[in-house]
Amino acid sequence: MKAIKQTTGVDVAQDELVCSFGILYQDLSWQIKARKTFGNHFSGFKACLKWAESMRDANSEVLFVMEATGVYHEKFAHWLVDQGQQLSIVLPNKISNYMRTLSIKTVIDSTCADAITQFGLERKLDLWAPPKPIFRTLRQLTRERDQIVAERVTVDNQIHAEKTEAFPNANSLKRLNVRRKLLCKQEQEIKNEIHQLVKSDQELDQDCRRITSIPGVGELTAVIVLAETNGFELVRNKRQLSSYAGLDVKEKQSGTSVKGKARISKKGNRSLRKAMHLPALAAIRHCNIYKDTFARLVGRHGIKMKAAVAVQRKLLELIYVLFKNKTIFDPDYEQKREDGKNHSSLHSLAGADLSNQI
Repeated sequence: MKAIKQTTGVDVAQDELVCSFGILYQDLSWQIKARKTFGNHFSGFKACLKWAESMRDANSEVLFVMEATGVYHEKFAHWLVDQGQQLSIVLPNKISNYMRTLSIKTVIDSTCADAITQFGLERKLDLWAPPKPIFRTLRQLTRERDQIVAERVTVDNQIHAEKTEAFPNANSLKRLNVRRKLLCKQEQEIKNEIHQLVKSDQELDQDCRRITSIPGVGELTAVIVLAETNGFELVRNKRQLSSYAGLDVKEKQSGTSVKGKARISKKGNRSLRKAMHLPALAAIRHCNIYKDTFARLVGRHGIKMKAAVAVQRKLLELIYVLFKNKTIFDPDYEQKREDGKNHSSLHSLAGADLSNQI
């Protein structure tokens, strides 16, 4: 029977690639044709591709599917794309949830590879594209800065605890202050490096200028959003962006007995959510549009954090709109749109009155 889809599912570990090759036939039945394990290094990559090509039916291409397992999958993913292969990378929670539907009792590397293969055969998956070099570098720098800031907060807490003790140790305080000074210096070095990278790319510099026209959004926030989304490369609409950031609303209701509270899913990019927190607070404080939105939402349900999260989502969606339309923030946009609607309505009414007179 003719194969209509062929998939190689790869369960990636630190030292090995556990692969499973599956075929979907015309009658929508599927089969795991073969399994094999390769080393997670360049010679293993070549052997894996050669093995998949030997299994392949000439009528269709092979789709490689793998989980996003930390950083262990990245070398193989980049290598496959460089070889012109089709690749999809799936979030681990999707595979684990899918495996529960298969009633798999024994969870080992080979059964995980089989599940990934079956998932790839049954679903229509987006192809993965490697991030642009400048966005990849910026993402590494922004995440490194985030780690340094978190470490500095820890040191600040240790300094506070040491000073509050009955008998503070002078030498301990001295070492903690030296460490804090070093962390501040490293953070500033990273920020300077990010700024120089942005200035070195004219298009990116212009995009950042447009984004930072939004009240509360600075260069660092703009860079984090662009780096984490690869310049909105695979984002098709605002709703998808909110879901990717984990700012989409989830709700559970069933009949009259189950009625859970609506919450954000938090199943998305944590760095994006974290980057939008302080800009949202600044926008609420200094921009009348978001100040009014915040006040209206707090007046409706009385929960300030819930209203602040709504502003975060609006800011993130606005960044996407400005980036796609190549425009800057206009605080009077809503008023102009309302005036335009009223103007159009007046013209329509005038036209109707004229036609009645005729």
